[in-house]
Amino acid sequence: MDDWTTSHERVLAQREADGWMFLIEAARDLRTTGAIAPSGRALARALTDPVRAQASRPLVVLEAGAGAGPVTRALIPHLSGGSRLDVVEANPRFAAQLRRLVAVHQNLARASGRVSVHETLVEQLETDQRYDVIVSGLPLTNFAPAQVERIMARYMDLLHPGGTLTYFAYVGTRRARALTATRAEARRHAAVDEIMAAYQRAYATGRWTVWANLPPAHVWHLRRPLVHAESSEQPLAGARR
Repeated sequence: MDDWTTSHERVLAQREADGWMFLIEAARDLRTTGAIAPSGRALARALTDPVRAQASRPLVVLEAGAGAGPVTRALIPHLSGGSRLDVVEANPRFAAQLRRLVAVHQNLARASGRVSVHETLVEQLETDQRYDVIVSGLPLTNFAPAQVERIMARYMDLLHPGGTLTYFAYVGTRRARALTATRAEARRHAAVDEIMAAYQRAYATGRWTVWANLPPAHVWHLRRPLVHAESSEQPLAGARR
């Protein structure tokens, strides 16, 4: 058995283990997990495109809501020398798995300290760091509108001017919830959609649909405007319309 075969088998075994762990956590709390399966390779690739596009230079990257780590695995190989990745995950079982992933990942063997795992909510992350790219795996459409406002404001605050935020939303969730949810839940979902639509109108640079995912998803790229230092916190004031 050659090295490629054993490596391939390890990857498949890890994906299966990740899938089972994700399913268990979804059974515990589907609202905060947001799905019944981890992000697929096509979705991970679309979310991490801005990192790959700039892989020739050192980047400071934040991943929020990393879950079982499929997007983390897609990010790590594209971190050039001098780059930094902060991974935020509030679920303690996912956070423990992410620490194990970071400890054994072959691309980090000679780059100890480039990746840090923070067990917290992203809106509670204590840092003075600003990021070139933020990759969000949080199921925003499952949250209360006020929490979504806090998260999005925090993302934009954490980005360097000109930095990019990527996030996804599953296709068809609003229509599905309109058919099955209570009126209060439908109103909550509509309010979150309006918040996100305002950010999309203000900052979006592109949207892609990833059909090869379970379930299919839209991936959005938002860019914080290049502004003068004295007005760097102002773009958010008119974001919600």
